Amino acid sequence: MRAPRQGWGQELRATLALAWPLALTNLSQIALVLTDTLFLGQLGEVPLAAATLGGNLYFVGMALPFGLAFAASAMLAQERGRVTRHMREMRRTVRQACWAILPIFAVLGLVLWHSGTILRATGQDPAIAAAAELYNRALLWGMLPFYGFMLLRGFLAALNRPGPALWVSTGAIGLNALLDYALVAGGFGLPSLGVVGAGIASTLANLSMFLGLVLWISFDRPLSRFHLAGRFWRTDSQRMREIIVLGLPIAGSMLLEIGIFSATALVMGWFGPGAVAAHAVALQVAGACFMVPMGIGQAATARVGLAAGAARSTAARRAGWTAIGLAAACMGLTALLLLSVPGHIAGLFLAPELTETRQLAATLLTIAGVFQLADGVQVVAAGALRGLKDTRVPMLFAALGYWGLGLPIGLALGFGAEWGPQGVWIGLASGLGSVALLMTLRWAALAGRGGLRIRRIAPHPG
Repeated sequence: MRAPRQGWGQELRATLALAWPLALTNLSQIALVLTDTLFLGQLGEVPLAAATLGGNLYFVGMALPFGLAFAASAMLAQERGRVTRHMREMRRTVRQACWAILPIFAVLGLVLWHSGTILRATGQDPAIAAAAELYNRALLWGMLPFYGFMLLRGFLAALNRPGPALWVSTGAIGLNALLDYALVAGGFGLPSLGVVGAGIASTLANLSMFLGLVLWISFDRPLSRFHLAGRFWRTDSQRMREIIVLGLPIAGSMLLEIGIFSATALVMGWFGPGAVAAHAVALQVAGACFMVPMGIGQAATARVGLAAGAARSTAARRAGWTAIGLAAACMGLTALLLLSVPGHIAGLFLAPELTETRQLAATLLTIAGVFQLADGVQVVAAGALRGLKDTRVPMLFAALGYWGLGLPIGLALGFGAEWGPQGVWIGLASGLGSVALLMTLRWAALAGRGGLRIRRIAPHPG
């Protein structure tokens, strides 16, 4: 009995050691958005609503880059687990992941440039749509650097070196706050640029994170030995195809999840600017809480992928269940926080005179507290499945849960039952709960006593 307990204890310590810097890195990234929200919230409902709707479109567009970056992370973890030839294999994966994003960025940039047209076509207020377009035009220039940062962060996580990404992200928080003060609030004697200033601040913060990791890797002797920029012009069609084939279902899952929240934001626009502002506050707070299990899920991908690459099925199984249990414990604590003081949290983001908006935001935060556990479990289970390169079935689960159940229930309660924005959010909670259940059952099926099925990545020739 003693050996299994040591095995689980060692896995918990290893997961925590990897997960907490990743979670804090995610929190630092959401802190950039929260900082923008805090400053824009003081300018009124329209700027906050514009940044919310524009930001939702931006993150919908980021689903595909996220998918490719997470696919590369899973491949890097398995390549590192094989030990032999891992430096060359990891270098080539990073290189091909960089090449894969360039044509995608061109298309996404063109779409985001016309965000106002898209929002007006969905029935949004013209003034809010116009402001959202200005916000996205400033924000989209940070998309490519942010992708580069995510890719390098996955590379470092596979090497069990999450610290540099944490320190770089933490520094970006201060830079973003300083820029928001100058460009949004009109500090240092500068004119306030409103939503445009917030977009510029976030773009410069994303650029600083990417350049920070590039410099860190360049001057760190063990990391510089990988020569990530070596022969950067060379392409590898087989590896790029593997990244895309693995990444597209991940991107699909993320698009379905991000898309449901973006669709909800558009639905909130039908209830007026106050509902959008309240939704923005609740979503930002819930998103901040979500960053912790997301970090645990990223650690699960690395830990499961490392074990899978070494063909250690028992270790892979233990890594997945440890991460799921850890996420459930963490999200239980955040649920208590949101259920205990929702009004105080809403008051941090909205001016005192916005009484009705603050009350609505507090109600939505209470609903967010209810679905915390489900939100945490589903993202970590998905991360563990990515470590096994299992991505297509989770995408189908996301489609069923979010769009087959969550959105119809939300619309039925919000409009049919006339529960308003609260009913829409209850629908979101229903969708998250169903996805969490399906993802957990999928992991349990693959990690059952019959033996965990590992799909290893074969070394590429040449």
